[in-house]
Amino acid sequence: MHPYQAGPLLEQIIIPQDLRDKMTVEQLPQVADELRQYIIDVISEIGNSHFGASLGVVELTVALHYVFNTPYDQLVWDVGHQAYGHKILTGRREVFHTNRTKGGISGFPKRSESEYDTFGVGHSSTSISAALGMAIASRYKGEKNRQHIAVIGDGAMTAGMAFEGMNHAGFEKDANLLVILNDNCMSIDPNVGALKEYLTDITTSHTYNKVKDEVWKLLGKVSKFGPDAQSVVSKISSALKGSILKQSNLFESLNFRYFGPVDGHDSIGLAKVLEDLKDIPGPKILHCITRKGAGYKFSEEGDPTKWHAPGIFNKETGEIVKIVPKSPQPPKYQDVFGHTIVELAEQNEKIMGVTPAMPTGCSLTFMMEAMPDRAFDVGIAEQHAVTFSAGLATQGLIPFCNIYSSFMQRAYDQVLHDVALQNLPVVFCLDRGGLVGADGATHHGAYDIAYMRSIPNMIVSAPMNEAELRNLMFTAQENHGPFSIRYPRGNGVMTEWKTPMKAVQIGQGRKVTNGEDIALVTIGHVGNFAQEAIQSLKDTGASVAHYDMRFVKPLDETLLHEIFTKFEKVITVEDGCIMGGFGSAVIEFMVDNSYHSKVVRLGIPDKYIHHGTPEQLHADCGFDSLSIAAKVKELLNISTSEEHSLQSEVG
Repeated sequence: MHPYQAGPLLEQIIIPQDLRDKMTVEQLPQVADELRQYIIDVISEIGNSHFGASLGVVELTVALHYVFNTPYDQLVWDVGHQAYGHKILTGRREVFHTNRTKGGISGFPKRSESEYDTFGVGHSSTSISAALGMAIASRYKGEKNRQHIAVIGDGAMTAGMAFEGMNHAGFEKDANLLVILNDNCMSIDPNVGALKEYLTDITTSHTYNKVKDEVWKLLGKVSKFGPDAQSVVSKISSALKGSILKQSNLFESLNFRYFGPVDGHDSIGLAKVLEDLKDIPGPKILHCITRKGAGYKFSEEGDPTKWHAPGIFNKETGEIVKIVPKSPQPPKYQDVFGHTIVELAEQNEKIMGVTPAMPTGCSLTFMMEAMPDRAFDVGIAEQHAVTFSAGLATQGLIPFCNIYSSFMQRAYDQVLHDVALQNLPVVFCLDRGGLVGADGATHHGAYDIAYMRSIPNMIVSAPMNEAELRNLMFTAQENHGPFSIRYPRGNGVMTEWKTPMKAVQIGQGRKVTNGEDIALVTIGHVGNFAQEAIQSLKDTGASVAHYDMRFVKPLDETLLHEIFTKFEKVITVEDGCIMGGFGSAVIEFMVDNSYHSKVVRLGIPDKYIHHGTPEQLHADCGFDSLSIAAKVKELLNISTSEEHSLQSEVG
């Protein structure tokens, strides 16, 4: 049993049908209050979870499950940060305390977890396309009364995919699709761009807000107009919005019927509006104004970015619990990037910084504060970020385009055709390379080594520590063409990391440790795991060499000739997929040069890895320091009677 107590109404709700059967519409505000308190109670103690986004949609979540017949009616949450209330109301309250822990429930909607999770998400801006696909399928199958609802945030709406989905939906005029725009003026960092300004214009129009209630009253009495009621309401509503806002409505220009803005924290009002919208056919959008972190004083009054995922905190005082280490700790790799790009840009006026909506997460904020005219947050728009960077590069500039490895996948075509084909000097700094932990399969940076090394003209590199990251960034500014530098989430290994920067020869690795029996060949931060493994093997008598290759492409062929000439047994280690990754590149070299060593590849296996701490996942995938040491012992036939006994018990 867990120690978290639900309120008296929430206690009665196991699944949404209980909400619909046992509660009156007048009780929805209390249900929302109890749901919000339950989220605060649990997340404040377990930490390791998102927070502000789910608090902002509590009333909306309650109203949606009250009005719609979920799971038959299909509810699609965009991104998934805001789906905690949804999870609690759909049979997972008793296990909610396991959120984002190994073996527990996912932090995002996941189809294999619940029938109420209609579409698996994690990356933004997919909800409209997915819900439209569901709506078209229902139309094809003759399910005329089935509802399809996409809940999308204003940040996610800035991505091109959201517009693509709306553009198609507007053409499917009989598709039963409702898009709910959760407008809180935030993604993780403050929202940017023309759409944000447009939404602000709508929500701050005093005249429009004054008369919109009359429009809603009119909608509630449409039967008085007879069979042409909907067209009458549509004409009145369109004329009203167009004249008051002095501009055509963006959404209605895409053939969506636009309703709102409405108060996203009025659960009774939302329920009534949603009930009305159920009877209006075709694609429509409901614009809800919400506050991120709503209902919890400290998140509402504090920094919204800080309360996006605050960790453990005191729910009574709002104090976020910070574990103060006893000794100086190495910095996060993202901060090394952030400080280093400012250093480089001060010396090189050609350097520019670009990120798609993650300036805090990747620490480009340092450059945005120091050089606001040279650092750009382009919104949740990875494809645009890459091609925008390519445009900068055509004019002699050196853009450092910082994108999380997992999100880089969304712009692969642009990397191929807009950057690499033209051999433009765009530096891709891929943060969160490798297994990232609690965000799970949608966020692991498992594939960038494999997909980047397949691209002509691309240089593919990964630093083993902070000094190497600085050196690679220093090297990349020298106009070598497309250049990828990947590094992991979290801390490095050097407390004294502000080392003088120096250029590295492209494609040159380094020998870290001499040895005679076996070679460990690594790329990136996992080289530190190899060093730990070597230390743990000292008492065994094993003589282990370690090579940090630095580059996956081009490979250091001189070093590889040395390795395969000297060693019959080689272990490659990478924090990336072993299918087509760094180990594959090493094996290709071996075969192409007619070597015959035994090579064992350690890395992320050919399956999706779910959530857990990075340490747990490294061990599960078999490339933490203990696993590396065990593999060395196995290949060198080093064993003790105790190890034999343990192996038999496990076997």
